[in-house]
Amino acid sequence: MLNEVGIWHYVLGFILGHVCGSVPSGLWLVQAMHGIDIRNYGSKNIGTTNVFRTVGSSTAVMVLICDMLKGIAAVALVNYLFHNPELNVITALGALLGHNYSVFLGFKGGKGVATGLGLLVFLMPKVAGTVFLVWLVLVLLTRYVSLGSIVAAILTPITAWYFAYPCSYVILGAIAGFFVVLRHKENIGRLLSGTESKIKPGNAKNLPK
Repeated sequence: MLNEVGIWHYVLGFILGHVCGSVPSGLWLVQAMHGIDIRNYGSKNIGTTNVFRTVGSSTAVMVLICDMLKGIAAVALVNYLFHNPELNVITALGALLGHNYSVFLGFKGGKGVATGLGLLVFLMPKVAGTVFLVWLVLVLLTRYVSLGSIVAAILTPITAWYFAYPCSYVILGAIAGFFVVLRHKENIGRLLSGTESKIKPGNAKNLPK
């Protein structure tokens, strides 16, 4: 395996991550399966939550898996070739930012939760398991997906530090968590005002085309 990396490896790793992360899974899957543009419905976000609210759980699960895998694919490739933690981090950041600011969507995109979870599953499985459990408990208790996502994002770097992952991974957790919270700023406002929508499945059959 190659272990020594230079500046061009980091640049190419970031680009690879960004291109993979930019794949708009939610948009393309909903278009293919239901013939609608998910950006015209609900929160107009292409992520799992809005897909669930708009067309139901089956498609949402597929979007979740695809959004997780696109980040994993990029990092797994560079990890296999170089096995360098810092390069893994740069590639992961590229994937996360690609999902949030997709080159296929004019640098618009999702909120990074599913892609971030996929990156955690690959790089920090203990962290992934812990923050997912926190997310799940909060969503089940409150029915607010955004609240679960925000709290899980904040806990990510803390949990990474607790489990003694490399410093670069802890920094990744902090940066990823920051962007997840940033992308939820409107949700935070609605949570504080009591106007945030609770999660419930939608049905594509009831939508106007």
